[in-house]
Amino acid sequence: MEGIVKKYQQKFRKVRDEAKRWDELQSRLLAQFRNASSIIERLPTIQNSKNYCTLKCIDGISDAVLRKQMESLETILLSLKKTLKEFHDIVLSLEKIVRDGRQLVKGGSVKLNMKQLQQRIGVKPRLVDCLDGLSLLHEMHQSEYRLKSSVVSALSTLTLKPSASDLGALHQLLVDQPNIPKEEVQFIFDIVFAEEIC
Repeated sequence: MEGIVKKYQQKFRKVRDEAKRWDELQSRLLAQFRNASSIIERLPTIQNSKNYCTLKCIDGISDAVLRKQMESLETILLSLKKTLKEFHDIVLSLEKIVRDGRQLVKGGSVKLNMKQLQQRIGVKPRLVDCLDGLSLLHEMHQSEYRLKSSVVSALSTLTLKPSASDLGALHQLLVDQPNIPKEEVQFIFDIVFAEEIC
């Protein structure tokens, strides 16, 4: 039983590594989103010919500026999609960790019953805590990935009809990551690594 708990703790270390990678991607995603939002907010101003004053004498300046901004926006949107793909890779990795974790108690040479899954040895986590913790962390990240995908899709549609308040609300959703409550994540890790805390 203790050996299985140690294997779960190794899996949670992998999850912790994936969570660090997630945080790095989160920073990148927020920067990309801010850059795209800035361009989208500028589009109405760029499209208004009154804003070119003395530059109107340069033939095609407004079209050239708009085209350059749209090219930049397209590049940023492609970068956002690549970043989302990396988030998805993390979700898939967590899914595999959950599957492997279930396999430890179901497919091993010794099949464990519910009483054994509930059994606690000292400050070590119960096996059911490990199973539930892995599943919950996967579900949180999967839900957050879906939210991020929706927000990025919404960003593309805002290009047609920019709204600073909508852009601000979407940005705040990305910042908050409502599907991954930090306290709950920390609580799961505290249970699994209780002996290291003591």
